[in-house]
Amino acid sequence: MEEDDPSHTLRNAHSHFHKNNFKQAEELYSHFISRCLQSRNCEASDLATAFNNRGQIRYLRVDFTEAVEDYTCAIQAQGQFEIPYYNRGLIHYRLGFYEQAKKDFEQTLKLNPDFEEAKVSLSQTLLDQHQKEGRGS
Repeated sequence: MEEDDPSHTLRNAHSHFHKNNFKQAEELYSHFISRCLQSRNCEASDLATAFNNRGQIRYLRVDFTEAVEDYTCAIQAQGQFEIPYYNRGLIHYRLGFYEQAKKDFEQTLKLNPDFEEAKVSLSQTLLDQHQKEGRGS
C-alpha cells in the first residue's frame, strides 16, 4: 500500500514543506521519523533530512528547544550532514550561547568549507563573543 510506504510519506512531507504547509509537513515528518526509528530500516540521510526539516518548522515557530533537539538528532543520524550543524548554530547564536554556536559553525565549515553563510555566521559569532567578553558579561 503506497500510503504506508515510508518513502511516499517522506516525499509527501517534502512536498508540503516546500509549499509552506508546515503543519502537514511536520505531522508527516513526525510519522516518518517514528516509523524509521521503529523499523530501523531507513536511509540515514532520509532520517537526518526529516529531523532537519522538522527542526526548521519548529525554528520558524520559535520552538527553539524542540528545533535544537531535532537538529541534534539529524546530526546523530548522519554526522557528515552540515546543514543541521549550521541550523543549530543559528539558534545557539540567537540565544547568546556563542561558544556552542562557534563550535557548530566550525563543524559546518569543516564538513563544507565553501558554506558562505556559515563563514559569515562564524565571523559574527566571534565578533559578538569578543564584545560580550569585553563588557564583562
